Amino acid sequence: MTEKRLPFSRAEFDRRLGLVRSAMANEGLDALFVTNPSNMAWLTGYDGWSFYVHQGVLLGHEGDPVWWGRRMDGFGAKRTVWMDDDHVSDYSDDYIQSDERHPMQTLATLMAERGFEAGRIGVEMENYYFTARAMEVLRTEMPKAAFHDATNLCNWQRTVKSTDELDFMRKAGAISTKMIEGIMERVEPGLPKNDLVAEIYRDALRGVDDAWGDYPAIVPLLPSGPDAAAAHLTWDGRPFAAGEATFFEISGCHRRYHAPLCRTVFLGTPPQDMLNAEAALVEGIEAGLDAARAGNRACDIANAMMAVLRKAGIERSGRMGYAVGLSYPPDWGEHTVSIRESDRTELKPGMTFHFMPALWMEDWGLEITETILIREGGHAECLCNYPRKLVVKP
Repeated sequence: MTEKRLPFSRAEFDRRLGLVRSAMANEGLDALFVTNPSNMAWLTGYDGWSFYVHQGVLLGHEGDPVWWGRRMDGFGAKRTVWMDDDHVSDYSDDYIQSDERHPMQTLATLMAERGFEAGRIGVEMENYYFTARAMEVLRTEMPKAAFHDATNLCNWQRTVKSTDELDFMRKAGAISTKMIEGIMERVEPGLPKNDLVAEIYRDALRGVDDAWGDYPAIVPLLPSGPDAAAAHLTWDGRPFAAGEATFFEISGCHRRYHAPLCRTVFLGTPPQDMLNAEAALVEGIEAGLDAARAGNRACDIANAMMAVLRKAGIERSGRMGYAVGLSYPPDWGEHTVSIRESDRTELKPGMTFHFMPALWMEDWGLEITETILIREGGHAECLCNYPRKLVVKP
């Protein structure tokens, strides 16, 4: 058996299996096939850059789960999953990008061997990593099986973090803090954006103390001036310019756990409307943090924030945050709870969110955000540590 260095104890993995199997039973599923790499890692410990090919974890109600994927990635699975090597199943490269065969044909065989040929099988249909062709092949190869949409079934079991997970997230938060500190120290007019991004990655990957940095699920976002009216622009080789605001949306990452943090810098003297927005945003965040208590609902955070913004005459639409934790590209969100006025999910101790009530105006943007932890008592804890303000550099 291959020597393994697992991020969590076997007891922690057993706890997770119990949660997922209970959810499967509630949905009447005989088996669950997960392709989301975050769910794969959460259930088994698997960690590799192989999510560009078909892979997944097959879980029934008894026995250990089975990791299934490309043969060359099976060697990585044997080194990262907690299961014995006989619970790693692979397919050959003949199935990769082939017009004559499809990897799901081998998965269908595996499912039949495990007794699921005519079972009720959950699959993650709304998933970056599960294609329409994959679903079509499975249905063709397994005509007696009934496939059901189990998108986010596993994700919802991840919302309340364990003590060990929170330790990883706090380390990610320390890295995020270091990244923002480095940004604010270095950014100045004339500095090419790509040069600053290189330093951002250096801080991210070097980490803090014993917390080494992993690659984040989203690249740094740093639009300036009118471009900052758009939420998700990255960078180019143009220099930072005086008289413009730039928001930085980044996250430290440790053992695949994230703690996103956003701050905005203005190079020069900010206009009054931006300063007014900053004051309202900071006040609203304080109100939202106070509402972020166990027993309240996700919408209570959004309502508290929106009350302050409306009082200040600021119109805003869209959600104000989302659950975060373990993730792989292209997104660090968990795809479960959203901080918005319509989400009535009860807040529980151990839930973690990126609380990001950012403002995107017609010709500028302002992002001041926090990754927060719902605690047993009191308002939410912020996992990063940087002044909550618009940073002004003359």
